[in-house]
Amino acid sequence: MEEGCESNRDRTGRSASGAKGLGFKEWLGVKVGEERDLLREGRGGGSDFRQAMEANVNKLHGTPSIVTASSTARRHRSSILSLHYRNKRVSPSVTRCSTTRSNETGQDSSLSTSSLKKGLVFDLGTDSWDSEEVGSPVVKRFLSDNEERWYMWYHGSSSSEQNPVSDSVGLAVSNNGIHWERGKGKVESTDDVGLVMTPCEDWWAFDKANVRPGEVVIMSSSKVRADSSVYWMYYTGYTTETVEFQSQGLTFELGNPERFEKASVFRSLPGLAISQDGRHWARIEGEHHSGALFDVGSEKDWDFLYIASPHVVFHGSGDLRMYYHSFDAKTGEFCIGMGRSREGIKWVKFGKILGGRKEGSVCFDEMGGRYPCVTRNKRDGSYVMAYEGVDRNGKMSIGLAVSEDGIKDWRRVQDVGAVLDVGEGGAWDNEGVGCPYLIEMDGDTDHQWRLYYRGVGNGGRTGIGLAVSEGNEITKFTKQTGICL
Repeated sequence: MEEGCESNRDRTGRSASGAKGLGFKEWLGVKVGEERDLLREGRGGGSDFRQAMEANVNKLHGTPSIVTASSTARRHRSSILSLHYRNKRVSPSVTRCSTTRSNETGQDSSLSTSSLKKGLVFDLGTDSWDSEEVGSPVVKRFLSDNEERWYMWYHGSSSSEQNPVSDSVGLAVSNNGIHWERGKGKVESTDDVGLVMTPCEDWWAFDKANVRPGEVVIMSSSKVRADSSVYWMYYTGYTTETVEFQSQGLTFELGNPERFEKASVFRSLPGLAISQDGRHWARIEGEHHSGALFDVGSEKDWDFLYIASPHVVFHGSGDLRMYYHSFDAKTGEFCIGMGRSREGIKWVKFGKILGGRKEGSVCFDEMGGRYPCVTRNKRDGSYVMAYEGVDRNGKMSIGLAVSEDGIKDWRRVQDVGAVLDVGEGGAWDNEGVGCPYLIEMDGDTDHQWRLYYRGVGNGGRTGIGLAVSEGNEITKFTKQTGICL
């Protein structure tokens, strides 16, 4: 295996657990313990960093706890342990992205007056690892007493005759969630931005073709010897194995992952990687022989073809929930299902919770929903799900559904229309909007929701956009243009 593969094996050939026979929790305890020792020796973030983490990290006995981004004084420049380093050091090239993108990235300089770019906050890179495609935004907001930091993990790809398209995971950072700094190549230190995770090169791995982020959570446990939390990334891994199926009533080509030009259905499964700086990731092998967390269902099950877009939500002690999607070949619709876990590694499937609406009037999600993003409403405790709806012609738009317990009785907030539709005319997202990521903003008087999404335009060109709710009202979102800070 080449050194560049961020797999679950280190450069000595041992597993990521550090020593043969070490389990995940034992390995994590050793690694995080090393970071603690470095901090005590004064080579880490210093006393301010230690005090901030000690004051803000919540620990539960036995089971992981989620540390909410808004309450954690996360210092993105203070993490000192990198799980993987490469010998060759290269100074990264950083680009600043915004709705008024500079000439450095090749985008128009007057987007604030152009309705064609309405909502666009993150375009394709230029001469970079993500110059062909971007999508799957996973956005986190970290607040402390002194600063506000935003992280966005996303998938990107570049292509050439020598290197065909292959999705990898990158990281961009921002101080407001609108103007982003990105990197052209692989990250080399805890201050870099850019490419952070590539497909694995092990022949048996479930993620050797493509990787796309689904969710990043920050967890800690009393069983882990740590003074700080650890990033857990749940992601979709794709193999080169195509899936053959017969489905009645489809009027468009089904793709997994979607390429918008040539559709092929590849087998995909959910995976897990962990990091202590959000940049250097180590894969954790699940129970499946390929390293995935769990397998597809049997031939009679709705999720037999593939499993994609895992999104994990912390409900309470010993209760983590994973939402994911697949395509039910028997009913001919995209469906969203759910699994539950006590510790975030071993999962038990709960079943299908949201499907299509083929009966009655024509709906934006007639063929079902995919790419779920579930969050808990801070005001009333209910669960809100943003998802990509697909109509009978394959058009993609975004809808919302709510549930009191996050398990059953999901109710769509709209009847037949979407809460966010495609752009008009020659807009950058006139072919489709999807892969939503929903964030509830804190504020007593101005309680808004932000909706990040992937947009698809002419020729399959992709970008990442932003829409904002009208106050706490989640039935309608408005795409942002020319934001003045």
